[in-house]
Amino acid sequence: MIKTLYAYLGKYKKYILVCALLMAGDVIATMLMPTFMGKIVDVGVRAKDLGYIEKVGLLMVAFSLVCMSFGVLNAKYSALAAQGFAANLRRSLYDKIQSFSFSNIDRFSAPSLVTRLTSDVTQIQNTLLMCLRMLLRAPLMLITATIFAVSINARLSLVLLVAIPILVAGIVLVLRTAEKLFSAVQAKVDALNGTVQENLVAIRAVKAYVREPFEKLKFKKSNDELTDAAIRAGYLISMMFPMMLLVMNGAMIAVVWLGGRMVYSGGMGAGAFISFISYIMEILFSVMIFSMIFVLLARAEACAKRIVEVLETEVDIVDRDRLAGAVSAPTVKRGGIEFRGVDFKYGTESTGKSVLSDISLKIEPGEFVAIVGGTGSGKTSLVSLIPRLYDAAAGQVLVDGVDVRDYRIEDLRAGIGMVLQKNVLFSGTIKDNLCWGDGEATDEEITDVAKSAQADEFVKGFPEGYETELGQGGVNVSGGQKQRLCIARAMLKNPAILILDDSTSAVDTATEARIRAEFSRKLKGTTVLMIAQRISSVCEADRIVVLDDGKVAGVGTHEELFANSAIYREICLSQQEGLSA
Repeated sequence: MIKTLYAYLGKYKKYILVCALLMAGDVIATMLMPTFMGKIVDVGVRAKDLGYIEKVGLLMVAFSLVCMSFGVLNAKYSALAAQGFAANLRRSLYDKIQSFSFSNIDRFSAPSLVTRLTSDVTQIQNTLLMCLRMLLRAPLMLITATIFAVSINARLSLVLLVAIPILVAGIVLVLRTAEKLFSAVQAKVDALNGTVQENLVAIRAVKAYVREPFEKLKFKKSNDELTDAAIRAGYLISMMFPMMLLVMNGAMIAVVWLGGRMVYSGGMGAGAFISFISYIMEILFSVMIFSMIFVLLARAEACAKRIVEVLETEVDIVDRDRLAGAVSAPTVKRGGIEFRGVDFKYGTESTGKSVLSDISLKIEPGEFVAIVGGTGSGKTSLVSLIPRLYDAAAGQVLVDGVDVRDYRIEDLRAGIGMVLQKNVLFSGTIKDNLCWGDGEATDEEITDVAKSAQADEFVKGFPEGYETELGQGGVNVSGGQKQRLCIARAMLKNPAILILDDSTSAVDTATEARIRAEFSRKLKGTTVLMIAQRISSVCEADRIVVLDDGKVAGVGTHEELFANSAIYREICLSQQEGLSA
């Protein structure tokens, strides 16, 4: 794990050495100060030599300035290293998440990935910063102060042989369970983020159903669970500091008692005793720094494991090795689609029911094919296999006669336009969102596809027109407007295959009819797959595919299926009854 994260220091590795050298100079200069103080007392004060006192005093001021300079530079370079490391790690983590398939994202969940990308990385960044400032300082202080203390009075230094082992043993006992507790805290942070994200995304539904009290209770539950987990971790850590203070104060009492007797008997000078006490304080303080850093390391370890888990996750939908850098990789041109004995199930488990079973279907280039079926029949799952949002568990999905796994993912998806079941717009202008389809599109081309998607009229109704800023998720446009903008975005791509996943459900039938007519004009030769619930949306399709429980239950025109398919006829009659009612 450390080896994996160390690689993300990149060019900032040299700053670790710089920080170590600066800290070494700082510690050495600091450790000389008690010695100078002892000389002032034992030599200058005893001899009443003011000149000697001034000389050593000026030397102490000079060393203090050296300490300050080293400390400032160490703070600068440690901050650069920590910030740079966090930036590299965050960038790599984000790039890895961008390469995830839908199933990879499903495994972690979006709130957990957000927490790992933000809170977990920040925790590791802060830990690295403290280590470069304090962890390097603590062992140097411990070693240097011990050498000076022993050189002053070896017998009195034996107090350390009792105090330090007790401190170390107590720290080890406390930290043995710390990593597990901090892992639980981060898991509760995930849950809290999930609750907040779900509430904000669905805030309109919450208000429409007057569910604010319920959402507050749900948030309170997640918040209380996080608080309880944090308190449990806090209790453990809070036990450590009183124990350390007890041992440190006990050591100081022993030093003052034994050293005072030595000074009284003449076996030790007063200045040397003052210096010795200062070194003992530095030694015990360095042990305390160690304990604080170990607490940070325990939490950082929990965060690091979560980050490394993402970084080392194998992406299950990737280009085949032979396609990497290939010049002659196939591209989608005609838009023919074929399913050969396709089975599919979500996740990687070998058990469980298949979502799609033995799907065999051929769609000719330029054909308009509609897909209908009940909820959960596998419609969205079927079309998701074409651009490799998921991969089939068995069988083959072919585009233009080529297995989709033999395309580069980028080339395959470049030839496919898809309007998802959940319409997504991003913060930015309407024009920015439409240009996702073609970043080089002219204003005329953008306006043309907007007209085809029946969006131009309402867009021009905004004061800023196509430069109107959309809120995150397109919150300032209606559901029907959002659908039409997403359709325009897909049409601007001019794809060989256009997939519409229930993308006109919020549009009235007259507008939908005009959009379908524009497909014939604007996307002539494009293969169109439309998932729809309304029979009026699909009855003019070249062919209609009926899915039932993950299997093809019928294929044909509206008239053929109405005559021969009981499932399709039932769907038609139920909608006719609804209209009659």
